[in-house]
Amino acid sequence: MATWTLITGASEGLGVEFALLAAKEKRNVILAARSKDKLNAVAEQVRALGGEALVIPADLSDMTEVERLWAEATDGREIDVLVNNAGLGSNGDFATGQNWERELSSINVNMLALTRLMKLAIVHMQALEKGHILNVASVAGFTPGPNMAVYHATKAYVLSLSEAVAEEMRGSNVIISALCPGATQTNFFNEADMHNVRLLKVAKPMDAAAVAKQGWQGALIGKRIVVPGLMNKAFAFLPRITPRALTTRVTALIMGKH
Repeated sequence: MATWTLITGASEGLGVEFALLAAKEKRNVILAARSKDKLNAVAEQVRALGGEALVIPADLSDMTEVERLWAEATDGREIDVLVNNAGLGSNGDFATGQNWERELSSINVNMLALTRLMKLAIVHMQALEKGHILNVASVAGFTPGPNMAVYHATKAYVLSLSEAVAEEMRGSNVIISALCPGATQTNFFNEADMHNVRLLKVAKPMDAAAVAKQGWQGALIGKRIVVPGLMNKAFAFLPRITPRALTTRVTALIMGKH
């Protein structure tokens, strides 16, 4: 039976780049996101590169949809790579500056859906005696994030979960990795209302293809944490050597709007 790569958030940004990387390796790809039209366009790119593509539209803020996605993805198929890429965020102060529905969707997609798919995939991959799971976290996971408090908290969860489960899986053939990019050239900033955030003035967003490639390669060789780019590595290391209050204050400044 042919093995497949399941990618969530596959309709744009990093998700598209992961799909193209998989296709270049002649992997069969399952593409999941909300927009069927966008997924179909990505599927055509995958097929043009010699890979087979299956489109499964799903809203991962709905746990019923998460269960349906996995059931459809594994119906007659073996999945040996899962890329938990789907993610949402929003910018604004916690008390009044962020829409609760958006925050709730972020929590559901970034944490609950990722956790459920990861758990289902591990059991599935243990039966196959092989597998890689790449969870897309963020450098945001290394520090509290005033002005994006919920987003940073969800990514801290993803990073912690990934590291913990990777240790549990030590010695097995199922490898867990976390990709921690910083600012990346995707549509995330538009959707999160981050047009005037100071971060974009001090750090040029990395190319999405380059970020995805580092994450993909890192996962396949078994790295637990992949932080692409020197600036992002510095940002991830900063909380280790500075007082937490200072790190949080600096984050508040760069994540605020000018």
